Amino acid sequence: MDNRMTAINEASAYLAGRLGGFRPLVGIILGSGLGRLAEKIEKPIIIKYTDIPHFAKSTAIGHKGNFIAGMLGGRPVLAMQGRFHYYEGYSMDAVTLPVRVMVRLGIGYLFVSNAAGGVNFGFKVGDLMIIKDHINKLPNPLVGANLDDFGPRFPDMTRPYDPALIARAEAIGRELGIELKKGVYLAGTGPSYETPSEYKYFRMIGADAVGMSTIPEVIVARHSSIPVFGMSVITNEAHDDYADDFENNGDDVVRAANAAADRMGSIVVKLIESL
Repeated sequence: MDNRMTAINEASAYLAGRLGGFRPLVGIILGSGLGRLAEKIEKPIIIKYTDIPHFAKSTAIGHKGNFIAGMLGGRPVLAMQGRFHYYEGYSMDAVTLPVRVMVRLGIGYLFVSNAAGGVNFGFKVGDLMIIKDHINKLPNPLVGANLDDFGPRFPDMTRPYDPALIARAEAIGRELGIELKKGVYLAGTGPSYETPSEYKYFRMIGADAVGMSTIPEVIVARHSSIPVFGMSVITNEAHDDYADDFENNGDDVVRAANAAADRMGSIVVKLIESL
């Protein structure tokens, strides 16, 4: 058997055993500084990544490394409190293993979030951006023999982020009085922050925000025809006209993400309620 399928099957079997008959409707991936949304989950079952067969260890700042199952917005969810990144030295198979496992456990939707730099001059720190499309500068996680049990060799990516979910989120934002931006997310390998010239280039090719994650999980979810909703918290202004003494700082990114977490959480909970 393909080693990837062995890992998926063994991790899925372990989690199914820990969760009993629990079947999640929504899978949620919470990025840097955004793990606090998991605190809103009712009747939580907390499972450490380190206990799950074949799972990597989450080492990024602000990533606790837990799967949390329970109820959110009146719906059963399975939330990742932290994700894995290519820059941590993990293969794309390891980075996306949790999504394959969540598909096996029955999710019907995937919600993804991240902290991102705003290359759009109209974005400021603390803004919430609905991801409408993406530009991938990471290795594609579907390279290699196709996993036919999950989807086709050449999955369509015309609408990687579900238009109906985006429309609902925009309506919820208006209802709650929360301003929501909308734009294109670009992911690079990291872990170094981009240079001013790279930020300028990304803006010129159509990106509104830039980060180091998310797109591999989205591609794998869409491979299985799972509808995806994505949101970025703008945690720094990723421009090319900095003051001479400016520097990007990972701790500042986490602080900015934490400050926006409650607003993002309100949108996500209401969106889940609407499913």
